[in-house]
Amino acid sequence: MEEGSVRRDPGKCMFENIREDIRMHEGKWSSQGLWVMLPYRFGCWRYSVGPALLRKPLSVAYRVMKTLSQILTGIDLPCEVKVGRRFRIEHFGGIIISGDAILGDDVVVRNGVTIGLKRRDDPGSPVIGNRVDIGAGAKLLGKIRIGDDVIIGANAVVITDVPSNSIAVGIPARIIPRKKCVSNQEGCPSAVVLNPHSLNAADLELAVLSN
Repeated sequence: MEEGSVRRDPGKCMFENIREDIRMHEGKWSSQGLWVMLPYRFGCWRYSVGPALLRKPLSVAYRVMKTLSQILTGIDLPCEVKVGRRFRIEHFGGIIISGDAILGDDVVVRNGVTIGLKRRDDPGSPVIGNRVDIGAGAKLLGKIRIGDDVIIGANAVVITDVPSNSIAVGIPARIIPRKKCVSNQEGCPSAVVLNPHSLNAADLELAVLSN
């Protein structure tokens, strides 16, 4: 993760963060991802309230808001998670992120993603870098580090470190260098367009052959 990521104070900048969340979800108030971010931002902000007497009712309000968002969306995002800039939840349902996880800037998650402990007796959750795209159903488990510009394929189970500019696919995840352009950015020559939402073992073999 590049120095300076997750640097913004989530408490003092609550409204600025919420405005950014709204932009990331294209201004759609019907987006369940946005429903989750609102109580998350409120929960972070309450820690900046000094007097414990004032903070206690805010904590009760946060727990109510978080529980309602979990019921409505199927997403568990505790306010203890450190989230970077421009975080986006593309699809809702079955998303669990452990409270000690760290996510960098421009991270995208989808339905069915778990980011958390490997085992109850093995503490520590993933530290995720910048510009990481996580496909549906992926599991990132344990005290591992995911580098910058990484694609995690759909249903991948990642239990080891993933270096920057890599693709991780499979169970357990197999890691390959991301030597070719994997986005559909304009001007990208000879691009291999890989969609992390549906990237699977067959796509991995294709990517290996292409490198």
